[in-house]
Amino acid sequence: MTQFKKIEFAIVTGIFLLLMFSLLYPSIIYNVFELQRIYGYKFARYDQVFDYYLHYLIPSLGRIMLVYVSFLLVNFIILPKYLETGKWAPGILLLVPVGLFYFIFMMVANSYYYGYLFGVYKTIRGANMHFAKSAFIVTLFSALVYVFYYYCRKLFVDKLYSRFFTDPVFRKMMTEILWASGLFVALFCLSFSDSRDLGLLIFFFGPSQIAVFFILRYRVFPQFTEEHRNKWLLARDGILTIIICNTIISLICRALFHGDGGNIAALWGIGCFISLFIVAPTDWFLYRSQLSQQKTVVSLKKALGHSSANLDFLRSQINPHFLFNALNTLYGTALQEEAPRTSEGIQKLGDMMRFMLHDNNLAKISLEKEITYLQNYIDLQRLRVMSSPDIIIEVNIDESDCNHEIAPMLLIPFVENAFKHGISLRRRSKITISMSCNSRQIFFDVYNSVHPRPENDPEKDGMGIGLKNVKERLSLLYPNNHELSIRKTASEFFVHLTINVNNQ
Repeated sequence: MTQFKKIEFAIVTGIFLLLMFSLLYPSIIYNVFELQRIYGYKFARYDQVFDYYLHYLIPSLGRIMLVYVSFLLVNFIILPKYLETGKWAPGILLLVPVGLFYFIFMMVANSYYYGYLFGVYKTIRGANMHFAKSAFIVTLFSALVYVFYYYCRKLFVDKLYSRFFTDPVFRKMMTEILWASGLFVALFCLSFSDSRDLGLLIFFFGPSQIAVFFILRYRVFPQFTEEHRNKWLLARDGILTIIICNTIISLICRALFHGDGGNIAALWGIGCFISLFIVAPTDWFLYRSQLSQQKTVVSLKKALGHSSANLDFLRSQINPHFLFNALNTLYGTALQEEAPRTSEGIQKLGDMMRFMLHDNNLAKISLEKEITYLQNYIDLQRLRVMSSPDIIIEVNIDESDCNHEIAPMLLIPFVENAFKHGISLRRRSKITISMSCNSRQIFFDVYNSVHPRPENDPEKDGMGIGLKNVKERLSLLYPNNHELSIRKTASEFFVHLTINVNNQ
């Protein structure tokens, strides 16, 4: 939260400095007669004396500084130190003088900025009443805008701020939006004092085209490429996005700038034209280029992972072959000596070794082979703990409709983790493994009890390393086609995995 406050302060201060610069630079590039003509025409219309510094620059600078300082006081001092901590009495006692000072200062600044109204009203009292009403409305409006900003910021911090650091796609999207919004704010601030018409154009085309660009980029185009692949739906969603974005900003501009309907209608038409023939095609080209780059990166990662796996496999190949042959010899000896449990265990271990030597090197295997490997592993573990009545192992595997192919060794890490951390020879333990399929999906659940490990156990903090690796494999092999949910308490550990195999 401290980091967020620093970012917020930097943004607000940047906007404040840009506005100050936009107000000061006309006094440098124009002479005093040009300034009188540009900013004093209303005073001349009502036969009032106009002084650029007294009636425009100083009131404008004062109002911007008032908004900036009031925001800092409320946002960084009064609200967090008093109101958010439940200290309502001192918080309200501080808010009241801030609001009162805001109102008085705004009224005085308006009396200079709109000084030509002394030539409109018949009495000075009438003009002063107008300034007071205007200042009251501005003060109330400022308070409402800040309340809206506060709850939007709170919603962002509570729901999205942590996601910014954990979700790279969301972080990339937000970074692009912030850069685009920053450019718009900078351009609008720089045009603040130069031209009302220029400010209207920037205010209209900035937000509308930014909104069209990012809605198409992160909503409409991904739905087309990843979901329906229907060009009519793409056209419909794109046109609706363009019309809605330009219409909303048209209504906002109509309310804020009080332009006539004809100008706003013309701007709406131009905005839709720019969105349709410039923004949308450019956005589509950038989106396709990014998609192509992402596919290339994923392909390279898969190739690199496969090469690394092959290298590790070749390095260890001699030992598995030796062990496999030795197991065959021990299996025959166990049968001769009439040791059924020993021979059964050796046979299952041999089947597992055969799987690792041959099937594990394939990109995809039948789900039936993966299930057989799981069952062999579970049976070996049962042999190990058969003499412990407090250890319960339940397996519910429904192989009907499980006619899919899957990447090898994708499910076993979850089962290995359950036996590694869920079995205790001193405490009651339970492991439950469930699996089922339909025509499109594989459902896999593993539940195990959790027991505290001794302080001197070298693997005490090792839980999660294997799960981290399998998460990376799932992200690489089944992007956007799997759902992995892991829940852990002090005494239980639960994993639920769903894999969509129809899109692979």
